[in-house]
Amino acid sequence: MEQVDCVVIGAGVVGLAVAREMALQGRDTILLERENAFGTISSARNSEVIHAGIYYPKGSIKAQLCVQGNRMLYEYCRTHQVSTQAYGKLIVASDDSQLDDLQAILYKAQNNHVPDIRIISGEEAKTLEPQLHCSAAILSASTGIVDSHGYMLSLLGGFEDAGGMVAYQSPLISAKALGTNAENGFALEIGGADGMHIQTRLLINCAGLSAPAIAQRIEGLSASQVPKAYFAKGNYFSLSGKSPFTHLIYPIPEPGGLGVHLTLDMGGQAKFGPDVEWLDIESENQIDYTVNPKRSEGFYEAVRRYWPGLKDGALQPDYSGVRAKIVPPNAPAGDFCFNGPREHGLQGLFNLYGFESPGLTSSLAIARHLEGLIKSSL
Repeated sequence: MEQVDCVVIGAGVVGLAVAREMALQGRDTILLERENAFGTISSARNSEVIHAGIYYPKGSIKAQLCVQGNRMLYEYCRTHQVSTQAYGKLIVASDDSQLDDLQAILYKAQNNHVPDIRIISGEEAKTLEPQLHCSAAILSASTGIVDSHGYMLSLLGGFEDAGGMVAYQSPLISAKALGTNAENGFALEIGGADGMHIQTRLLINCAGLSAPAIAQRIEGLSASQVPKAYFAKGNYFSLSGKSPFTHLIYPIPEPGGLGVHLTLDMGGQAKFGPDVEWLDIESENQIDYTVNPKRSEGFYEAVRRYWPGLKDGALQPDYSGVRAKIVPPNAPAGDFCFNGPREHGLQGLFNLYGFESPGLTSSLAIARHLEGLIKSSL
């Protein structure tokens, strides 16, 4: 049985950042991915937005790691030749009834120490974006877009340069704690064409949507430590023709998401979404990523509150993603959950649950935070 220091499960953006950090710390690390390439699931189905840390409750892990991660991500991309665009973001109050909500968002952002953020008048907003309809807006200068594939490719290169190894098409079949509190690590059975058996001191579950399902395969882990997975689909529609906006445009948030917003890709092409469509399913393999064209009716209605000039027929079904949630519909938004030995008692095991947005923005900070948790647990 091959013995290593660390096994990371899941080669999405968070798993890649974590694996790179583990390897940079000098650990002999294997990254397991069930698909035939990295970043093909949630990490390939998002807005690519670099978030500022505006919306999350004061003192939450999301608030802390998003603000840190924003700064770290821009710096990483600058020094590793990964493309970003700091478009800036406008969060708009479409009428006077939303002004109190807008003020509350600003207050939350200030409590989170978000830099470069302020409220501007409707007139100032229209000066920046003549097609915009709003009573006032929050301007966030540190919000932008990253080439997520280029970023993940760079993280993978850094991981491999530090001596890490990736095993594709290698799903975890089972993991067994060796010893009463896993003092001897874990024995892993890995599927795939050849199959493998690996013993590891550290086992880190970064499987995103499948993180709860993966945790259920770990013998010795109490079922009470594994949250139920909930699946909230987000659909995107692309805008035909040139975008009239040069900033990202966000409405006041809605339960489960941030409202149907306008984002721009690296080339300035606009898309709208995601919306929130809760799926009545039990597992990830039941997800249908097809975008229902009929959902455009809700998109037109939502977008025209801040862009009345949106023409009929301008929206085309594009793609969808699914948020890795561990809270049900209508519940307060969940925080990032680092479930480690302090919670479950198994030395060397860390399960990362609920790592939806802003997981991309926070990825480097997530990896650094996890490293601190690992060192404090030893």
